Amino acid sequence: MAPPVIDVLRVFCAPDGAHGNALGVVREGAAVPGEEERQALARKLGFSETVFVDDPERGEIDIYTPTLRLPFAGHPCVGSGWLLDVPELVTPAGVVGVRGDGEFTWIEARADWAPPRTLRRYGSPAEVDALDVPPPGEWIYAWAWADEAAGRVRARAFPGRGDGIDEDEATGAAAILLAQELGRALNITQGRGSQLVAAPGPDGVVEVGGRVRLEQPHHSPAGPRAELAVRPE
Repeated sequence: MAPPVIDVLRVFCAPDGAHGNALGVVREGAAVPGEEERQALARKLGFSETVFVDDPERGEIDIYTPTLRLPFAGHPCVGSGWLLDVPELVTPAGVVGVRGDGEFTWIEARADWAPPRTLRRYGSPAEVDALDVPPPGEWIYAWAWADEAAGRVRARAFPGRGDGIDEDEATGAAAILLAQELGRALNITQGRGSQLVAAPGPDGVVEVGGRVRLEQPHHSPAGPRAELAVRPE
């Protein structure tokens, strides 16, 4: 059997199209049918998340980190919504609304679907920038106000899973949790310069959006992440 075709996206890109968090999407999920096989492919690819599309018309997706299957995650849903061009996605956590406005792709999801994170506030963006990667054990979203009146935030994300993803470039679920906790719209610069916009809505639903770019269709599971990680922006 031929290896599955894997589309490689960058999600939550900067205004100039740079940065963003790499995402692998296997459009034909049936080509990798078992949970163990999907986990093995996600581990081999090495992206922070890889998505398997089980029904492209319904938007049914299955999400994996290199070591875990997730019921919901933000940047995989934004990327998959953009790629599949569907009004909603079906995840194990629930149905995620999707919309596009030409530049951004937006999802609506419940904050309580997001995996637990420690939201750790710092006094300034410079403090966030100066942080070293902490040891594994705790998923930390480090953030500081860049301009509180304008809702501008500087953030970095440290998954702490010990799976090779020491720092996550752009993290939609954490942005959802932060917008819900602060109760206001946020414009977040994360990692090297990725941009996420999030805003809380009624009944625990939060909207998060960003720009998506197609990096490459990739026909081999032999590790495009290292190539992407060092690609000059």
